[in-house]
Amino acid sequence: MGGPLQGIRVVEIGTLIAAPFAARLMAEFGADVIKIEAPETGDPLRKWRKLHEGTSLWWYLQSRNKKSVCVNLKSADGVEIVKRLAADADVVIENLRPGALEKLGLGWDVLHAINPKLTMVRISGYGQSGPYRDRPGFGAIGEAMGGIRYTTGEVDGAPARVGVSLGDSLASLHGVIGALMSLLRVKTGQGEGQVVDVSLVESVFNLMESLVPEYDLLGHVRERSGGALPGIAPSNTYRTEDDGYVVIAGNSDPIFKRLMQLIGRPDLADDPALAHNDGRAKQSAMLDQAITAWTSRHATDDVLAALERAEVPSGRIYSVADIVADPHYQARDMLLQAQLPGGASVKMPGIVPKLSDTPGEVRWQGPTLGEHTGSVLGELGFDKEDIERLRREGAVQ
Repeated sequence: MGGPLQGIRVVEIGTLIAAPFAARLMAEFGADVIKIEAPETGDPLRKWRKLHEGTSLWWYLQSRNKKSVCVNLKSADGVEIVKRLAADADVVIENLRPGALEKLGLGWDVLHAINPKLTMVRISGYGQSGPYRDRPGFGAIGEAMGGIRYTTGEVDGAPARVGVSLGDSLASLHGVIGALMSLLRVKTGQGEGQVVDVSLVESVFNLMESLVPEYDLLGHVRERSGGALPGIAPSNTYRTEDDGYVVIAGNSDPIFKRLMQLIGRPDLADDPALAHNDGRAKQSAMLDQAITAWTSRHATDDVLAALERAEVPSGRIYSVADIVADPHYQARDMLLQAQLPGGASVKMPGIVPKLSDTPGEVRWQGPTLGEHTGSVLGELGFDKEDIERLRREGAVQ
């Protein structure tokens, strides 16, 4: 069976993370994704981070199930090819700086006139409008301005990065959600295609919980809190006897009682002042000290086993080595075996979410540069002579 997006054609005009990740998610669930790449160099992601035989391992993951078509967007023929692709597409996803596609003659007005049913997902640093629209924007800037970096890090430390390109990935997810909502509108006959305007800053900001009303009504500025969950107690990261760390979330009323009984503090379990979260939050430091006094006397495995028996949500801090070795990840098909072009076998992340009837799948890893140029142009009606001419003239590769 094909995926739930079988029959949906997506044209990706993007590089690196935000637009490509959004297109990858749609490709994993059956969409026919055509990735437009620049001749000679292609997407810079091909050379990012750790390489295997000259190609980024991230590339093979980020671009799986996509078709690579090399088009020179600075040539008239190249622009015409993209127009012909858009004429038969359901979605265009791009993450160029606002106005860049318009300068190429591929703006929304042009593509919408060609294909009124087209949805255009536009991912940028600050959005397609507003005083900052023309500024260059990357995920790191989105995380900074969106508020999450201010709240990330140790209490007395500098703002910290979370360890992955969170801003870009959040924008990708919002882009896919917007694309699916627009597609639903079109497919149910409720209207034409539309622009899905996604800002990196706003995608991060959308996750910032009650940050704004807390400040507006109470004047409260949420600060960095290390491993703790401010205002919700007890919930923190606790050190163990063997210098490990466990996350313990004992913040519901019955769970709190079970946790206190487990650590040998029935006095705290029965204290009326700690019966509910508002009271516990006022004494979070004391509760953390009580829990640390227990965890610091036991090895990590013993702590986790005891917490599991007491039905207290908990977990160790996983490295990638822990993830790869974990049986639950394996049982959930979250570690898929892939084969690279040179024959090397390598584990890749599995697919999320899990659909019961039409699950996603990996049909192939990231393509070689321009691997599908000929076949896709053939589908558009170009014959062999046309394709050879376009290659000679540098319009395609």
